[in-house]
Amino acid sequence: MGERLTTGEICARSVTIAFRATPLDEAARLMRDNHVGCLVVVDEVGGKRIVVGVLTDRDIVTAVVAPGLDPATLRVEDVMTTDLVTASGEDSLIDLMRIMRRKGVRRIPVVGGEGELIGVVALDDVLDILSQELSLLVEAIDSEGKRERQMRS
Repeated sequence: MGERLTTGEICARSVTIAFRATPLDEAARLMRDNHVGCLVVVDEVGGKRIVVGVLTDRDIVTAVVAPGLDPATLRVEDVMTTDLVTASGEDSLIDLMRIMRRKGVRRIPVVGGEGELIGVVALDDVLDILSQELSLLVEAIDSEGKRERQMRS
C-alpha cells in the first residue's frame, strides 16, 4: 500500500454479486453460503459488471420477512437498494470514511470510471486498517520511550 491509501487498494476484490432477476430466496442462500451480509447487484453491459444496486440482509428482513411476504415470489430487484452509494477506486481512505458517515452506510461498492464493479469495502475493513495505523503510532510512542531511557542510562 502506498503512503495515501486509496479505496481501490483496500477494497475486497472478491465480491458476491447478484443480478436484478435473481430470485430473492436464491440471493439469501448466496449470502449464507458466502458468509456475506451484502450482495452487489450488477447488470452485464459490454462485458463489464455495472453496479445498479445493493441487497443487504437487513433489506430482506425489513422489506420481506417483517411484513410477512413470501421471498420465493420476489426477485432481487424488488427489494434491492437503488439509491446507490459508491466510491471511486481513487478515493482516499478519508474520503471513504466521510462518505460512509454522511450516507450512513457500512458497505460501499467500489467502481471504476464507467460504473463497473472493482470491489467492495465494509466498515470492518476500514476499522482493521485504522487499528493497524494506530498500532504503528503506539509503537512509535514505545520506541521514543526506549530511546530516551537508553540515552539517559
